[in-house]
Amino acid sequence: MTQAEDAVPPSVKSASNRDIARVFTDIATLLQARGDTIFKTRAYSRAADTIDNLQFELADAADDEDRLRAIPGFGDAIVSKVQELVRTGRLEFFEKLKAEMPAGILELTQVPGIGPKTAMRAAEGLGIHSREQLAASIESGQFEQLPRMGKKAAQNILRHLNTRMSQGERIAIGTALPEAERVMAALQAACPGIRNLTYAGSLRRHRETIGDVDMLCSADDPGAVMDAFSSLTAVRNIMAKGETKSMVVLDSGLQVDLRVVPDAAFAATLLYFTGSKEHGIRLRDRAINRGLSLNEYGATDTATGKTETFTSEEQIYQRLGLPYIPPELREDSGELAAAERGELPQLITLADVRGDLHSHTDWTDGRAYIEDMANAAKDAGFEYLAVTDHSKSATVANGLSVERLAEHNEAVRVLDNKLDGIHLLTGTEMDILIDGKMDYPDDALAELDIVLGSIHSYMDQDRATMTARIITAMQNENLDIIAHLTTRLIGKRAPVELDFDAICKAAVETGTVLEINASTQRLDLKDLHIRRAMDLGVIFSIGTDSHRMHQFVDARYGVGMARRGWCTPQRVINTLSHADFLRFVSTPKSGRYAFMDRYEHQS
Repeated sequence: MTQAEDAVPPSVKSASNRDIARVFTDIATLLQARGDTIFKTRAYSRAADTIDNLQFELADAADDEDRLRAIPGFGDAIVSKVQELVRTGRLEFFEKLKAEMPAGILELTQVPGIGPKTAMRAAEGLGIHSREQLAASIESGQFEQLPRMGKKAAQNILRHLNTRMSQGERIAIGTALPEAERVMAALQAACPGIRNLTYAGSLRRHRETIGDVDMLCSADDPGAVMDAFSSLTAVRNIMAKGETKSMVVLDSGLQVDLRVVPDAAFAATLLYFTGSKEHGIRLRDRAINRGLSLNEYGATDTATGKTETFTSEEQIYQRLGLPYIPPELREDSGELAAAERGELPQLITLADVRGDLHSHTDWTDGRAYIEDMANAAKDAGFEYLAVTDHSKSATVANGLSVERLAEHNEAVRVLDNKLDGIHLLTGTEMDILIDGKMDYPDDALAELDIVLGSIHSYMDQDRATMTARIITAMQNENLDIIAHLTTRLIGKRAPVELDFDAICKAAVETGTVLEINASTQRLDLKDLHIRRAMDLGVIFSIGTDSHRMHQFVDARYGVGMARRGWCTPQRVINTLSHADFLRFVSTPKSGRYAFMDRYEHQS
């Protein structure tokens, strides 16, 4: 396979900003691999970043050269390439560049630890053109012989590579859910009479990755719904079309299956297709013990053959002698036993979250002014927002020096006095240094309302060293929250190695909060971590890690992960009102878990 056969961005024909930015990013990668000047490489990289953050679609401005040239960094070359992409769906310069390069460069650079030059050496020197070949080369010991590589670096690359390959063709929920909502909105508009339209399956259970999307609805004219569904503009390929069921592939590559069922069967069908498979088996076994056969139409009495229908899932669970079990818990992980004992948790909801404790602005690597981010947070329904730009060691993110941090604090406080409808908190997302020490002196940290500590460097430390590093940081009185503890990027970067139980116990002992990071790339902590941390008594925050104004809505992903981890609102500090939250952070760390314990028992 040649580089020319590498996949073109999947929806470049639609010429969205995301797709155009992807092409320019890939050009920059290939130019760097080829050894072109840094100035040329940066021109395309900066253009990609600019395009990704535009507030309008380039496709709408392609014929307005004056508007294009007004965009920072858009000279003749960039303007002409944007126009070519919008008008033709391809870029001749990009195609020629791929054709002259070894195959697999772009694929290899998606693996953490593999830069463009390393990818080029691997392709030319070792004949590596795919992730599978890369894994084999590392396992044989061949790859570590490359310049500036070594065995430890190679093994870390293999760890990230295995993470990426294990995801397979599954799609992250942050991509799948908006796509499903887009389809539902378009279908509802095309068929106003459609009823009960919703999604089921792993998406409804809020799993972090999705294989495909199952949708259900009811309607008087199923055939009209099938016609409208298969004719949606987002549909790239029709895999199957029937009278009551169709399967399509969207232009994003996501498969969506739609079923139209009678109103009387809707609740049972929704329960059946929500799953999980194991949860369904448990329910059907329970039904058999009660002389029933549970299926997607209802519950059939095995003695009489009469089928009982239901108007809601709650009725079905009640018929089986159980309280309603929320979709996020239906994983056969003890939920039926807990339901029988009356011990299901009252799960946190998005409405419970009153503040966002993790955000970035253009002071570091965010893409909007503080005021714009504050107004966007208010529009998203938040009562308060912590502005937590990066600390000085985060040089790639333009981290704040101690002097700039003081200026940042003043800017936040001035704006807090000016704005209505939302309160601002001064803060930082501070790098935890290699030995667990703080990136700022204690007197600077003491000036802040909230301090997040996170790992952004030296992620290849061994388990014991990384665990000690994080626990050392927790022992600092000024560190409030450990952000995105495991540092994972879903399907891209493996988590760091650490002793999770030891860290949870240290969190409780030191009064430190663990963040549930809602960024769709992270979802860190994940559900299994949250469930274990709940058992160990940990308290949490949910932070969107927003770098752009539209990302505050991502709080729903953090809430979904928290619900999968059996988390209650009383264990999340930003479910507190603004006044109570200020009381919480003014309490010495040693007393904060007791503070939340009182809140839990008062609720």
